Amino acid sequence: MTFASIGSLSARQAELLDTWLTGAEVVHDHGWGLVATTVLEVQRGSDHLIVKAGGERDGHITREITAHRNWLSPWTARGRAPLLVHCDVDAKLVVTRYLPGRLVLGDPSVDDPDTYRQAGELLAAFHGQESHVDPDHERLENDKALAWLDEPHRIDAAVEQRLRDEIASWPVPSATVVPTHGDWQPRNWLVADGVVSVIDFGRAALRPALTDFARLAAQDFRRDPALERAFLEGYGDDPRETGAWLRQQVREAIGTATWAYAVGDDDFEAQGLRMIDEALAPA
Repeated sequence: MTFASIGSLSARQAELLDTWLTGAEVVHDHGWGLVATTVLEVQRGSDHLIVKAGGERDGHITREITAHRNWLSPWTARGRAPLLVHCDVDAKLVVTRYLPGRLVLGDPSVDDPDTYRQAGELLAAFHGQESHVDPDHERLENDKALAWLDEPHRIDAAVEQRLRDEIASWPVPSATVVPTHGDWQPRNWLVADGVVSVIDFGRAALRPALTDFARLAAQDFRRDPALERAFLEGYGDDPRETGAWLRQQVREAIGTATWAYAVGDDDFEAQGLRMIDEALAPA
């Protein structure tokens, strides 16, 4: 097999992979079809690897490479995240060691509080590496939320205006930012022999720590408060200051509803619309 025969790869990506991984065989295609990212599980002799290749408009692979180069050592040193093997920023291509395990999402471990305790411990180590004060974070995130509202969506017009008015009323204080995963939830955790590990760093960036709580709060913590208690036990504290947390919930809800509409994920869009209603509900 040559990688040039895989139609979702660019010519440059295929050329690099045929050089780096001569003789490799594709074991499984892990792409999920909603975004233009190719994810291949490959075998080359005794090497078991994952290939991730971004499409022309992809912005995730660069962040994935940044995370591997700068922030993953608290996890890779413990075998809790995949090791980088090859990468090329310009080609939007990354190759890592395969990390064994089952996705927590859809596995019985998704209901086990110990899964969330471990996830909290892992996240605390990640967040604790460095911190900086960013005077522009809140303003830029508000601008992104408003830009999402400018895109096609199915948010009710009156609700959209309430969201715009809400955002316009917010203060824009400086924020302390740390390395964040950006999509911290069971679909990006693996479990093997009871041990939780982490994958998928395409949204990694410097943000406030509380942003990595948003997707769990909208899904798993809402489903079972015992999971939230276990997560906080592992993490060690709760960074969700009231004002900043409300602003994050509103922005997360807007992003969920509008992104899901753009890619045609009806279930996720419904979750985003529900998140908007809950974020705007009186306290």
